[in-house]
Amino acid sequence: MKYIICLFIFIDTVFSNENKQVGNLIMENVPDIPLDISEQSRKYRNTRSASCRSWLRDGSGMIIGTRFGETSQLHMLNMPMGSRNQITFFDEPISGGYMSPDPSTNGFLFSRDNGGNEFYQIYFYNLDDGSVTLLTDGESRNSLGPWSKNGDRFAFTSNMGNGVDMNVYVSDLSGNQIKVVSEQGYWFPRSWHPDDNKLIVGKYVSINESYVYIVDINNGTMEQFNPKSEKISYGGASFSSDGEGIYYSSDEGAEFRYLRYYDIKKDKHTILTENIPWDVSNFSQSDDGKLMAFTTNENAITKLRVVKTFGFREVKISQLPYGNIGGLKFDPSGNKIALNINSSKTPGDVYVLNLISGKPVQWTKSEVGGLNTESFVDTELVEISSFDGLKVSGFLYKPDSPGPHPVVVYIHGGPESQFRPGFSSTFQYWVKELGVAILATNVRGSSGFGKSFVKLDNGFLRENSVKDIGAFLDWIDSRSDLNQEKIAVFGGSYGGYMVLASMTHYNERLRCAVDVVGISNFVTFLKNTKSYRRDLRRAEYGDERDPKMLEHLESISPNNNAQKITKPIFIVQGYNDPRVPVTEAEQMRDVIKKNGGEVWYMVAMDEGHGFRKKFNRDYYMNAVSLFFKEHLIK
Repeated sequence: MKYIICLFIFIDTVFSNENKQVGNLIMENVPDIPLDISEQSRKYRNTRSASCRSWLRDGSGMIIGTRFGETSQLHMLNMPMGSRNQITFFDEPISGGYMSPDPSTNGFLFSRDNGGNEFYQIYFYNLDDGSVTLLTDGESRNSLGPWSKNGDRFAFTSNMGNGVDMNVYVSDLSGNQIKVVSEQGYWFPRSWHPDDNKLIVGKYVSINESYVYIVDINNGTMEQFNPKSEKISYGGASFSSDGEGIYYSSDEGAEFRYLRYYDIKKDKHTILTENIPWDVSNFSQSDDGKLMAFTTNENAITKLRVVKTFGFREVKISQLPYGNIGGLKFDPSGNKIALNINSSKTPGDVYVLNLISGKPVQWTKSEVGGLNTESFVDTELVEISSFDGLKVSGFLYKPDSPGPHPVVVYIHGGPESQFRPGFSSTFQYWVKELGVAILATNVRGSSGFGKSFVKLDNGFLRENSVKDIGAFLDWIDSRSDLNQEKIAVFGGSYGGYMVLASMTHYNERLRCAVDVVGISNFVTFLKNTKSYRRDLRRAEYGDERDPKMLEHLESISPNNNAQKITKPIFIVQGYNDPRVPVTEAEQMRDVIKKNGGEVWYMVAMDEGHGFRKKFNRDYYMNAVSLFFKEHLIK
């Protein structure tokens, strides 16, 4: 009992000025949610999506991830549009669901964390008896990698060695592990050789710099693949099905990541997609090696191609539903590919492309709360010139009525990420029910537009991306259908920093802001983020150990410029966030309050970097909608 009392005392110490607690949400200055908002948003809050995690070994069905309750869990699906048989029942969301290729092992690997802390543990689920076996230490951070070809082992990444470096391990289903990479930095497994004696591993330094190595599992020797003096960014890398080559994507000598093939015997590299001036974002081979599927990211729109590996000749396929395509999982026969597809108007669902007929078949149809998705708004591509003439882009969601409409400027996280016009029931709710336009931006530093573009906000160039927001505000000013007097900024993680920075630069042009798990001070962020992430972030934001960079980071940090913010702001945070610690939100809240500003504050005690539990997401969505009604729309 004394431990419970201590916990309540601790919470009261940290959140001494809270107004109320609802479930695991602790809030300050957040009003009760009016019934009209709760009822109006109900259908939009009851949407779900589905994704294929793996085929069953005989190809008769698949394991999918979807949510029927508070969190996403794993389900068995045996036919197109069939019933979903739930097989995991945990309080936390489940990742993985990768079926063992071993015929004698009827089960799959999955992972889960606790309360959003991202210290994922790896488990084996036995489909014969429903038993679950923990395969990692229960304490470290682990990430699932691929099964060996015969299915007796799997590779994974873990920081169990020193808590900092992410190294590569191989384990059997009894939990017997060997470390195959013991180096500083962030390492991860990519692909097993068909003989299971070699493993392709990657080392990630930054979005512009990564490395590929081949490790001999038996003796631990490691050889760098394709060593070059230039910094190269690698996407995927995998042995060919016959083991005679390596397929990989990289931006070597180019702006974009092309798909390439390395012939081991001939020691020859061949560019396969040089005629497609966009990033190859994903690729997959059939088990027999005869076919390959890959996707390209073309101005934030996905294009799928299927080719015969011999001669790299394209296979004719029927038109797929429009949207973002991911997954790319060949079935065991090599005649079908499972795809995950979502669009601005439809949630994510699983499709299977039959490569004999060339036709896609929809396997899941996710619920959308009874809403008519045909009435949802589609996106409009927006391209503008920024302050220095650089072309930046975004996507506009706009109500059908003439306007002028209030505008929410959305800024993605990363920053080396990209907004792609996928499904958001929240965006559709704000557009259709609140009459708000959404402008989702891809400022400089976003991925998908070439390696030069992604570096344009690094280090001392950080605030040039904030100036891009100023250019988007100018564009809004030029539109008669958008209300320049009613503009809000909204974003999470690095997008949260961009929100706060936008408020310090454009306070007079904005009505309000919503910051979700955002960085408020780069120096304190780098000090307090988990140690296994620190060097990765320094490569992007700058190294605070350099006195000049320290001075720069302090000068641009929003909490040091908070006196410029006079408009209402809503700060949302997960208490267990290992990426952007709760202290970033607390110090921003405190300085705004000290300056006499208006701040709403919400922290979820059972979440991390974003809200993954339905109750929390629903309440947060309704609270933000109320905030916009009070401070943007009125």
